[in-house]
Amino acid sequence: IHDPIVLYLDEPTSGLDSTSAFKVVQVLQGIARSGSVVVMSVHQPSSRILGLLDRLLFLSRGRAVFSGSPDGLPAFFAGFGHPVPDKESRTEFGLDLILELESTPGGADALVEHHRQWQAAHCRRQTEVSGTGSFTLRDAISASISRGKLVSGAANVGSTAAASAAGTTTTPGKPRPGVPTFANPFWVEVAVLARRSFTNSRRQPEIVAVWMGALLVTGIMLAAIFWRLQRSVVGIQERLGFFALAVATTYFTCGEVLPEFLQERYIFIRETSHNAYRRSSYVLANTVAIIPSLFPLSITFAAVTYFAVGLAGGFPGFLFYLMVIFSCFWAGIAYMTFLSGVIPDVRLGFTAVVASLSCFFLLGGFFVSRDRIPAYWLWLHYMSLVKYPYEA
Repeated sequence: IHDPIVLYLDEPTSGLDSTSAFKVVQVLQGIARSGSVVVMSVHQPSSRILGLLDRLLFLSRGRAVFSGSPDGLPAFFAGFGHPVPDKESRTEFGLDLILELESTPGGADALVEHHRQWQAAHCRRQTEVSGTGSFTLRDAISASISRGKLVSGAANVGSTAAASAAGTTTTPGKPRPGVPTFANPFWVEVAVLARRSFTNSRRQPEIVAVWMGALLVTGIMLAAIFWRLQRSVVGIQERLGFFALAVATTYFTCGEVLPEFLQERYIFIRETSHNAYRRSSYVLANTVAIIPSLFPLSITFAAVTYFAVGLAGGFPGFLFYLMVIFSCFWAGIAYMTFLSGVIPDVRLGFTAVVASLSCFFLLGGFFVSRDRIPAYWLWLHYMSLVKYPYEA
């Protein structure tokens, strides 16, 4: 993900002075030496930058007119009958020559043909010296594996390509034998993604702080309103109202993390589209990684409200109440993750959160009992996130 095998850059030196441009290309050269392929367009490179490049490609209306080492430019143009003058930039001379040829009736056809002959002669000389042509696909893949750019299973691609050249074909839509779809096992992906999620959480402590502050304020208000409820029929009704509001508070508070999930949505789509990891690994990793953040929130809210309201059950009752609150937070986070995958816009996402949670709250069993809900709305009653923790 962060160390691609191929890196495309569009004029990375534009707008920079000569020294800064040279340093940028030096960094890119280091990336190329590490095993990546760096392809870039460059505008008027200096002689120092030209010395850092391994290969140079000149195009004329989409056709290659030169491809090779920058050191071969003088010999190439000399063979074409246009030697590079002394003390003149090789690249500027080449570009001026191409523009001059394009203005003629024949265009750059002669230079394109000269380039083809030049490449054919170069390949013949290379074959005579080494006994073989350029690297085979298997050799290139093996070199990439040794530099850590490809997984070892990808070496079978060379065999597949050779088989295809011999006339053997593979069934479309089926993975090639020996080539894994994913580079790492499932549990390795979960561990790496969970560690990344923990790291991101540590970098954004303000999110947990705001969440904690909102819960404290809401919890104190609920504790003050429902302070020491009486053990009577009225007290029972007030306790039911408190339970409904406590559950609703946890779910609506979870809506604050929706923008964060929407930002990660695009990262998730980009990474999974290239089989960087399994979707199930991402879901499980984020489910596990959110637990350390939910425990202090659940304990804070439960401690502020449980004893102030005067709920029965003692310490075992408090643990059960804490478990219900924690389950509400966990389910709320999962629901926000689901909405961020369905709705890509923050404003529409908040609208969907308010609308759906209001329906869940209305049909959860507090305002209207199950027996009085119309039959065509019962499915929403059983889907309500408020129903199950409220009944618990």
